[in-house]
Amino acid sequence: MRSAPTERQQRLGAELRKLRLAAGASTQYAAGLLGLDRAKISNMEAGTRITTPERVRTLASNYDCSDDLYIEAVAAMADEADPGWWEQYRGTLPSGLLDIAELEWHAKRLLTGQIVHLPGLLHTEEYARAVFNSGLPRMSRLEVELRVKHRMDRQQVLDEPISLPYIGYIHEAALRMQFGGRKVTQTQLDHLQVMSERDNITLRIIPVSSDGFPGAGHALLYAEGPVPQLDTVQLDSTHGPEFLHAEAQLAKFRAHLDWMDAHSLSPEKSRELIHAVAREL
Repeated sequence: MRSAPTERQQRLGAELRKLRLAAGASTQYAAGLLGLDRAKISNMEAGTRITTPERVRTLASNYDCSDDLYIEAVAAMADEADPGWWEQYRGTLPSGLLDIAELEWHAKRLLTGQIVHLPGLLHTEEYARAVFNSGLPRMSRLEVELRVKHRMDRQQVLDEPISLPYIGYIHEAALRMQFGGRKVTQTQLDHLQVMSERDNITLRIIPVSSDGFPGAGHALLYAEGPVPQLDTVQLDSTHGPEFLHAEAQLAKFRAHLDWMDAHSLSPEKSRELIHAVAREL
């Protein structure tokens, strides 16, 4: 039994429950298939009990699910024995931050929409430190440094050999927010330009002349899974990250990203604007 399942473990359980409900099957039926009691099925669907790829396939087959790609993607979620690099921070950083790192690690593509801060996966150390130091209530120096190191470690998904495809939609306002002062911001903007030249990274700036911004200013991360059913949206909140994956929620935020795509400058024009703002500082 897991006392505190990760977001990914809870998602696996949610997918098993979704499969069962779609088939109109009871927990008693599922228990009979696996030779378990009903309580263990409930715990499995809550993410607090470990399952195996074989059990996932058994359940999916008897639930008459014919989407093989989806079944194998869900089974793969149950086949992760080795701890990820983020586990070194367990007990020292909030679990939600570790869940974000795990979400990014398993994604097939990342898309983000930012209106105040620049994308975390593209932060320099000094800019990240300034962002964390600006929070209220103030964090201790140790906690700030732990968060900065964790943020830098997260950036490995953009580097070889992973080179995860990444699209960042950034409002012009975020370019002009001077976290850490003029020099830190200028260095950060120069870093954005360099990163935007990578083949796997696309940056699109939403100019201030655009008509509004969807989502009331929420920072948005959309992580595409191995199949669309396993996509996840992550939103920032004052109480920590929020993870959404209901079909209607995914559709809503895909529409937000479509709006951003339609209202953003081209990658070339975006680089020009980033350069211009950096030179104005």
